[in-house]
Amino acid sequence: MSKWLIVGLGNPGEKYERTRHNAGFMLVDRLARRLQTKVSRTECRALIGRGLIDGNAVELVKPQTYMNLSGEAVSCLVSKPDRDGAKLIVISDDLALPFGKIRIRPKGSHGGQNGLRSIIDCLKTQEFTRVRVGIQPDHPISSASNFVLEDLPKGDLEKMEEILDNAADAVEMIIADGVDAAMAKFN
Repeated sequence: MSKWLIVGLGNPGEKYERTRHNAGFMLVDRLARRLQTKVSRTECRALIGRGLIDGNAVELVKPQTYMNLSGEAVSCLVSKPDRDGAKLIVISDDLALPFGKIRIRPKGSHGGQNGLRSIIDCLKTQEFTRVRVGIQPDHPISSASNFVLEDLPKGDLEKMEEILDNAADAVEMIIADGVDAAMAKFN
């Protein structure tokens, strides 16, 4: 029986911990706290933690390759015998979604998100579940790359706590009840 891989996209290191681009890492950390596990074992240039969600074995993954090369770590993990791309959930930030909105999709394009682009390129498929967390500002920005790599302001960091709880509930529901049920409730 293959395990679920729950991959949060982000950039390693303290410098990026509280940036918008690390929403995936933040969500993996939230799930790790719920499962009372640590995401610390190293494999395939990623940090991994293990647990159970609704009786299903899961691995929580934080690629350490930096965002634009996330596919290298993910493809290495998916290629292992006890893992399956059909049980892959990728969590990313999404600059096109309003701040705090969650969007679940069973497959699709990268939508301009470079971590998703890397995974699609390395796996040679768009057939994996994704949970996208909206980070779109309510004002114009001059540089998307600067914006996503800025630390979240204190007010947004506080709101992010509730957003991460909702997104963690969504991931748990995908595993327990399927992607369609989660989409109906959280999209």
